[in-house]
Amino acid sequence: MSKLLEKITDLNDLVLQGKAMEAFEKYYDHDVIMQEKEEQPTIGKEANRKREEEFFSNLIEFRSAQPLKVTVGENTTMVEWQYDYTHREWGIRNYSQVSVQEWKNGQIIKEKFYYNN
Repeated sequence: MSKLLEKITDLNDLVLQGKAMEAFEKYYDHDVIMQEKEEQPTIGKEANRKREEEFFSNLIEFRSAQPLKVTVGENTTMVEWQYDYTHREWGIRNYSQVSVQEWKNGQIIKEKFYYNN
């Protein structure tokens, strides 16, 4: 198993165990850039930590998350997720999303999320 496959599998497992913030602390670089679709990217671990904490604090009910497919390339991983939850501002959400991670020195330096809703 490649090192990147081991890392993305561990990251996904932590998310599935309800430890998304632990995964964030473990695998995301200090200068990470995260971007939703074509929106303005959020730069830096501190700003992205706030963004993640805000998302989780607005969850009313989290029914499921499932990684459907995982792909590993050169310094890149991609995960297709199926999510089902209720968010305080967005209501009921049930959709699939592809997240693309760029890695450097064992850390995610950039992540972009693609989805339709």
